Amino acid sequence: MGAVLERGRALGRLGSLSPVAQLLVGSQLLFNVGFYLVVPYLAGHLAGDLGLAGWVIGLVLGLRTFSQQGLFVLGGTLTDRYGPKPSILAGCAVRVAGFAVLAFASSLPGVLAGVVLVGVAGALFAPAVEASLARETQPDRRAGVFSVFAVCGEIGAVTGPLLGVVLAGQFRAACLVGAAVFTAIGILHARLLPRLPGEHRAEPVLDGWREVVRNKVFLLFAAGYSAYLVSYNQLYLALPVELNRAGADPRTLGLLFALASTLIIFFQLPVSALGRRVLGRAGALVGGFVLIGLAFAVVAVRPPGVTGAVAFVVLLIFGEMLAVPQAKELVPALAGERRLGTYFGVLASAGGAAVLVGSTVSGALLEHGRVAWVVLALLPLAGACVLAALARSGAFAERPEMIS
Repeated sequence: MGAVLERGRALGRLGSLSPVAQLLVGSQLLFNVGFYLVVPYLAGHLAGDLGLAGWVIGLVLGLRTFSQQGLFVLGGTLTDRYGPKPSILAGCAVRVAGFAVLAFASSLPGVLAGVVLVGVAGALFAPAVEASLARETQPDRRAGVFSVFAVCGEIGAVTGPLLGVVLAGQFRAACLVGAAVFTAIGILHARLLPRLPGEHRAEPVLDGWREVVRNKVFLLFAAGYSAYLVSYNQLYLALPVELNRAGADPRTLGLLFALASTLIIFFQLPVSALGRRVLGRAGALVGGFVLIGLAFAVVAVRPPGVTGAVAFVVLLIFGEMLAVPQAKELVPALAGERRLGTYFGVLASAGGAAVLVGSTVSGALLEHGRVAWVVLALLPLAGACVLAALARSGAFAERPEMIS
């Protein structure tokens, strides 16, 4: 009952946000509906319809992720230079093109072109949306608003695959429906999102990158935060391996993903609010990373099986719910409220690079069973140590004007 009341209060506060902030939060649901309508069924299409080899499918999926995460910094830079609206509209247009290419691609080159376009699209609009939302929200309310943002995104992430089930076996139709969703999103933003000039349009592009590189505190923060992204990615790498090793029913993985989404939808807002109230911003951030570390430790110390996998998902998601909204709130503060597109982009790109390296290493370690889970447990704990050290140095101190 308390969780329901907390969620109701948070959604009520959302109604007091500016129309632009409401548009950005609400459209996150549509973004994920369109995305998850297609992408979860891509591997099955590549294997079943196109008959591609397993290693080729892995390459395609990895290329999609890398083309998005790796280019976030570019999308953020364009947002600072030209404003958020052109980046968001361009991202929608490129994703429509990507889905259209995937719908009709019958060979590997066409598939590669499609997934790169889909990834580049996310790199264009995601930093613009996050930077705009931070700009449109009062500093003391950002953690709560980013929590609602996460909930809306998760509702979309659940709804998209369910709609995809209706189109099961009709990948082309799913791609075309996804393209239609992003067309609608583009039209919505073209009509309702004001066109604001880029705050740094008159400055050389490299000035923003140089500013971020000189911000040593932010770079340390990004390095520590990257441990979360590597850890979260293990839902798609280490968890399936663990379930396969335990001989679990193949449907178990889908149920665990559903569990993760359900936890976020129902508990993100109360967990974020309670963590901030009891632990403070820095405490909730560090505590979330500790929970993520414990998630891996549980699997390392108990026999492989579904029970350990469930505990892993629950602890990982609760750690995420504690830490991520606080981290997103910290970005504008560490950036000095400047160049938010570039800072959000660098944060995501740093995580993408860490995931690329971390997944390669963890994939090799998983052959050694529990050793991998011990090492993976140490990673978020190391991130927690970095973030705790920054907190003790005063880097995360809340300025008086940021306290409600």
